[in-house]
Amino acid sequence: MKFVLAAHGTRGDVEPCAAVGVELLRRGHEVRMAVPPNLIGFVESTGLAAVGYGPDTGEQIVAVADFTHNAFKIQNPVNMFRAGRELFVAGWAEMSRTLTSLADGADLLMTGQTYHGVVANVAEHYDIPVAGLHHFPVRVNGQIGLPFLPSPTPAVRSTLKAGWWLYSHITKADEDAQRRELGLPPTAIPAGRRIAEGGTLEIQAYDHAVFPGLAAEWNGGRPFVGALTLELGAHTDNEIVSWIAGGTPPIYFGFGSTPVQSPADTVAMISEACAELGERALIYSGTDGSEAIPHADHVKLVGQLNYATILPLCRAAVHHGGAGTTAASLRAGLPTLILWDVADQFIWATQVKRLKTGSAKRLSNITRKSLVAKLREILAPECVARAREIAPRMTKPAVAVGTAADLLEQTVRVGV
Repeated sequence: MKFVLAAHGTRGDVEPCAAVGVELLRRGHEVRMAVPPNLIGFVESTGLAAVGYGPDTGEQIVAVADFTHNAFKIQNPVNMFRAGRELFVAGWAEMSRTLTSLADGADLLMTGQTYHGVVANVAEHYDIPVAGLHHFPVRVNGQIGLPFLPSPTPAVRSTLKAGWWLYSHITKADEDAQRRELGLPPTAIPAGRRIAEGGTLEIQAYDHAVFPGLAAEWNGGRPFVGALTLELGAHTDNEIVSWIAGGTPPIYFGFGSTPVQSPADTVAMISEACAELGERALIYSGTDGSEAIPHADHVKLVGQLNYATILPLCRAAVHHGGAGTTAASLRAGLPTLILWDVADQFIWATQVKRLKTGSAKRLSNITRKSLVAKLREILAPECVARAREIAPRMTKPAVAVGTAADLLEQTVRVGV
């Protein structure tokens, strides 16, 4: 079988698709990936073939963060629409042509969390199945509301529907142009709705244990497989393990691809807060030159690390609330503080609080004093015990990736 996996976003968006791709490749299938140009090297390092697809997300994520923070300050709806359109349809036509070439002869196309329309239209052009891979609940449901709106009230669900309506209007002109270029007939139904209502396989790449009741609400229509990860090792893992063994278990701090205004000030704040509590801190800095940032002996700055190896050796986790990092900290049984900023991060922050496995606060509002208070909260015995209770309910990574691959193979066989 030949699979083409199209994933746009940060590493956290791309890695779940790559994890499935590696498993499909191991099973003897042909696998190609379309990913942002800045992540081609990452994907190729796993043994998968990859081509550039859409804008560089290292730059895009900064623009998205600025748009999210300033959206409610834009008084002119036309200006807001234009700003959103520039962000969310950038490169649509080029992405379509890239994917059309890549998918020639494919048996199935899979889309990641974004640009569903690009993928769905190319799949329709070739008359092959399309599948979706979601690492958080993107469909309207009774369990969660919108990011920044935690209550799943009817009003919030209506707002979520309105959000999909707005997105469909932002992308409509580009999708219409794509369909014309592909020789497809016009349609008044947006791609997201076609996928949601058309019996398309939508893999939920997160654990139903984190969203109690959601699997029952969807009644098996959107299968849950668990969080997908490559569990890649890092050359510094042994060094980190050695440092951890030299003292008390540390608190892990990491913010993934989320922009941090001043890394040096953030490290200083974390260092001071942990010193006050008598804790050690393991901080993901994201750069090879991390040691250049001054820090005390109870702090260690690191680059890439293997969560499966390192997090179980830690005492707690503080992070941005990315889907993969949240799953990793819950799998490790760590009480978790989510300092959220954009995208789906607030959803995970809300669920961690509801599960009583941790706490949350907006990243831009954290101070040394409030960080100390939040750390005390998650280090409380009842929170630690609850985190350990949830951990066995989380799906093991190998099981998750195997189940996802099974579903994709089955979809090709039945041709849905």
